[in-house]
Amino acid sequence: MPSSFQTLFRRSAALLALVILGACAQLPQNVDRPVSHAIASPTTGTALADLVQQRRQADKARYESGFLLLGGPQAAYGSRLALVEGAQQTLDLQYYAIHADASTGRLVRGLRAAAERGVRVRVLLDDFHTTGRDALVLGLAFIPNIEMRLFNPLAGSRDSTFSRLFNSIDDASRIQQRMHNKLFLADNVLGVTGGRNLGDAYFGNATNGNFVDVDVLAAGPIVQDLSRSFDSYWNNERAYPVQSLVTREELQAMRDRAKKADQELVAQATRDHDEKPSDDAPPTAEQRARAWDEKPLDLRTATFVWAPAVMLADKPGKIAADSASGPDTPKAPGLVVSQPDDKAGTSRGVASLEAASDLAANGDTVVEGLLQLIGQARADLLIISPYFVPGKDMLQAFSAARARGVRIRVLTNSLASNDAPVAHVGYARHREALLKMGIELYELRSEQSNFGSVFGSSGGSGGGAGAGSGSGSGSVTGESRAMLHSKVLVMDGRLLVVGSMNLDLRSQLQNTEIALLIRSNELSRAASEQIERGMDERSWHVELVDGSLVWRAPKDSKLPDATSEPDTSATLRLMLKLFGPLAPDELL
Repeated sequence: MPSSFQTLFRRSAALLALVILGACAQLPQNVDRPVSHAIASPTTGTALADLVQQRRQADKARYESGFLLLGGPQAAYGSRLALVEGAQQTLDLQYYAIHADASTGRLVRGLRAAAERGVRVRVLLDDFHTTGRDALVLGLAFIPNIEMRLFNPLAGSRDSTFSRLFNSIDDASRIQQRMHNKLFLADNVLGVTGGRNLGDAYFGNATNGNFVDVDVLAAGPIVQDLSRSFDSYWNNERAYPVQSLVTREELQAMRDRAKKADQELVAQATRDHDEKPSDDAPPTAEQRARAWDEKPLDLRTATFVWAPAVMLADKPGKIAADSASGPDTPKAPGLVVSQPDDKAGTSRGVASLEAASDLAANGDTVVEGLLQLIGQARADLLIISPYFVPGKDMLQAFSAARARGVRIRVLTNSLASNDAPVAHVGYARHREALLKMGIELYELRSEQSNFGSVFGSSGGSGGGAGAGSGSGSGSVTGESRAMLHSKVLVMDGRLLVVGSMNLDLRSQLQNTEIALLIRSNELSRAASEQIERGMDERSWHVELVDGSLVWRAPKDSKLPDATSEPDTSATLRLMLKLFGPLAPDELL
């Protein structure tokens, strides 16, 4: 993992490029985008559809959709392997980032095998990170029965993100808006959504640092809502087939450059006797072995919790369509809110969820919809947001909730655990005000080994509510820097929200997001118990004592309390203090 200073430098350089550089590269015109949709009747006819029906009947479930929390990295990875291997008709993937590494390599092989047996595969990827080694995933587009599109692409060379920013500066307002949604859908009947992108660091397989993340495996009609959201992005004018942007020859040249760069990195590491390769290095044999040794989640024994749920999804129009859009061009925000899928709509759970979804629909975006829900909290809010930069609307929502007596606890990254330290500035500048408001703040401790997930060391959610049986341990091999990436909200012990959104201005105003709202006391209770455990045992509790910040050490850690950002260097703290004020909240 790059050092905090390196990450800060890269982000600062990108922001600087957006301000001072000029460019002329253009995207292709008159692109052919054949329209396609999810299969229409997914309830029967495939092994996965039949399995969902059998599981629901065996559980004598009152509700039609089921959910399994995926906290541990093995459960998260195993669920995707199960969907790839079990799909018979369609696989639809929508992601902000797909990294060319060991974990993704096995998934890609699975996608190729699925395509060979006749499964239609569609992959929709945000274009921001398709540079360097990661550009190699674009090879999927040239495999029969696999289609791949890039959303909101940047013009210019794929040698580096910086060069593409250089070539797209005349379109700055569009290129800083990204598709942040995460979906992994099989046969329109089972699907995974949540915080994880695809890559080693999201599945506990990275050498230098791994993300603490949460997904949910959904089954039943709610997946059809997720598929409709996917289709709206796939068929949008902002989605460009890879072939319209990259030729086979260019892709082969990228492979050759990546191979040469890999050889140089390995040689350099050997000369320097590095124990841990850099993030840019090719996968090690050990990483490949771990990915190939992982087992698919046994869907026949996984414990689903059947509950009413709705989907919140930003419309793709939140991102400007063309280079003519500028900072003064009106956006076309819009929030898609599905309806509870349960037929017995008179039940108390469904009725309360319908009220919640109607309330959320008053917002123009996913984050604004969640702020509408926060406005109805009565007793307790538990929030996990790795990048927590509260704007005016969020601060008002928190203040109003506190005035009603609502207890608010927020788990976010510490400076040391934040993979984007410049984003920490936007949180830190509001930290004292949040504490004075009565909000309880917890910051994940970075230097942990065997950290597992916020949801404990099990492969699932723990507490018996949707634990991923047969998925193996949720811990990470060896010592690893822990970085929070989960996006979760639990309201009043009865409403659980898992999605792709952060509580920051970027998610609110610029990036597109998606979330599931699940009305379940059982899942909410299990999630709350594990989040509280993560706060107590894995996080610093930040307090304001006599006007100064104090970081209380995690329970039973035997660490001393701290009076400055723990586990960080004086150099990094100074850099953020000097340059942080130059970055506005909405760009963090």
